[in-house]
Amino acid sequence: MQSRAGSAAAAGATATMKQQSTLFALLSLSLLLVRLLLRLRLAAFRDATLTLHLLARLRIRPVNIRLPGPDATTLRVWCPVSPSSKPPLLLLHGFGGDAKWTWADNFAALSRSFHLYVPDLVFFGSHSRSASPLRSVAFQARSAADAMRLLGVDRYHVAGISYGGYVAYRMAAVEARDSVDRLVVMTSGVAATAQEVAALAAREEMAVEDALLPDTAEGLRRLVCRSMHRPPRLPDFVLHEFVQLMFVDQRKERSELLRELLKNGAGIDPLPVLTQKTLVLWGDKDQVFPVDLGYGLQRHLGEGCRLEIIKDAGHALQLEGAGKVNSFITSFLLDGPSGPELSIARK
Repeated sequence: MQSRAGSAAAAGATATMKQQSTLFALLSLSLLLVRLLLRLRLAAFRDATLTLHLLARLRIRPVNIRLPGPDATTLRVWCPVSPSSKPPLLLLHGFGGDAKWTWADNFAALSRSFHLYVPDLVFFGSHSRSASPLRSVAFQARSAADAMRLLGVDRYHVAGISYGGYVAYRMAAVEARDSVDRLVVMTSGVAATAQEVAALAAREEMAVEDALLPDTAEGLRRLVCRSMHRPPRLPDFVLHEFVQLMFVDQRKERSELLRELLKNGAGIDPLPVLTQKTLVLWGDKDQVFPVDLGYGLQRHLGEGCRLEIIKDAGHALQLEGAGKVNSFITSFLLDGPSGPELSIARK
């Protein structure tokens, strides 16, 4: 009897241990799955957080605008929910991201002084699309100008960074010449000669579209290091998620945009001197468009241009030097209807 009782107790203890072991294994597996899900969705979570911040805190919403013409072109524009007396400001992003990610550190500060309009340019993001075969800067400028007209904005300031700087310059010179009040061009090679563009492209160890449109975590890490003077240390899973979020959709069209840009620039030859007062902002550690191009643009525009060099900032100066960028833009655009006293930076 005692032997049977002991055997039963031992069997019960073994079963309990097995259950505990199984439970522990399931718990460990569940925690691992949660960690993996969190890792895989970290960039998407940040994207959703940015959207919530714009909607709930800043009262800025996305509007999908169908543009005129036969090519079914749609532009998504982030704009305020309600009207205001603030001056309107159009912000144009570059190749490195869409509207939300590019201007994430600028929305709040600039929205205090301006009625913001921030589009995803055509072929960027998941909603700005077109059946048009056109890939020119002129096409982007015309699309942005049409969107502002359909939104009922007749007169506005424009600020563009990198590729967005090309589009902004083209709008001020041609497509929206009578609508653009003042212009801010940030770290954009719009005034670079064909020889300078060829030299910049030749510096790359790979095709320019592969460098600027990465498809791997390592490729994105190289781009971040080129774009920022103090790049953040990001693990591969975050970089991979960002690649999937930002560089997969409409990749072919963006590659074609980039090839057209390298070939024809803003598409205006010779590049006109603008009639609008212009602020040029540049990072002194820019490894994509060297600061010499900023001085060249200032010389081209002459007395109507103010150049400000932001120290210890790279190509993504709207992130690394966000406070100074916000301050320079605000003071320049709000400094009276007759324009500010422009200080010309000399090399």
